[in-house]
Amino acid sequence: MATSISASGLSSSFGGSWATSFGGEGRAMLAMSVPTSVRVGKSTRANPVMKNVNEGKGLFAPLVVLTRNIIGKKRFNQFRGKAIALHSQVITEFCKTIGADGKQRQGLIRLAKKNGERLGFLA
Repeated sequence: MATSISASGLSSSFGGSWATSFGGEGRAMLAMSVPTSVRVGKSTRANPVMKNVNEGKGLFAPLVVLTRNIIGKKRFNQFRGKAIALHSQVITEFCKTIGADGKQRQGLIRLAKKNGERLGFLA
């Protein structure tokens, strides 16, 4: 069952008909002012910047940062990786000498990393 509503019956209360209210030049202006499509952009949240939380902390941090700036980030990271690997090997050999198991060795390596952070070697 379809119903229809006529706007002509309401024309007297609005002071005109619907056709004259939205017809002609006014209708064209209204159509131009309404955007045909709405663009929803991505959120404006800034991308997180990965920074070293230890930069500037520790006794050796200024020396580490200076060295990184002089020799370059890529070469410095290669050097640091080799130093960390060598230190881990020394810890492993020490654990073999004293007869420590793998869990104790892993704990010593974690302790070395924490000490390196505190001293500024990981800046």
